Amino acid sequence: MKKLLSTLLGGLLLTGAYAGKPTPEGKGAHLRLEGSSWNFGDVPRRGGDLVHEFRFVNDGTTPLVILRVVTSCSCLKASFSKRPVAPADSGVIRIVYEPHKSEPGTFNKVIQIYSNSVDGRDILTVQGNSIDGEPRKVRNDRMKQ
Repeated sequence: MKKLLSTLLGGLLLTGAYAGKPTPEGKGAHLRLEGSSWNFGDVPRRGGDLVHEFRFVNDGTTPLVILRVVTSCSCLKASFSKRPVAPADSGVIRIVYEPHKSEPGTFNKVIQIYSNSVDGRDILTVQGNSIDGEPRKVRNDRMKQ
């Protein structure tokens, strides 16, 4: 059983399917993200919405179409262009986090991107620490000797 499993895994690695690379023939759309995670840091829970734009490039050979973007919580909103992204062209997925809709404390939210990319699904994450009141300022005082 172990031999069969290692043979299958090795085959996937060789074909590029496991590594998330374009098909061996080099055909198809491919969504390549410039970054897949963002840390908002300490944010006031009642301080307003937070926005980050995830940039991507279609480094495939056919137009890329984002079919849908699914967020892990009602505190996240995602927007993206419904138009196909031509090969070598770029686009943006805009994420809005609404901290007032979540409990205070650390957060780690997941966004799933479904497209016609050879990968099929890509994952984004946003994280941070939502606090009641204003974020604490870091003090850098030194004691005089």
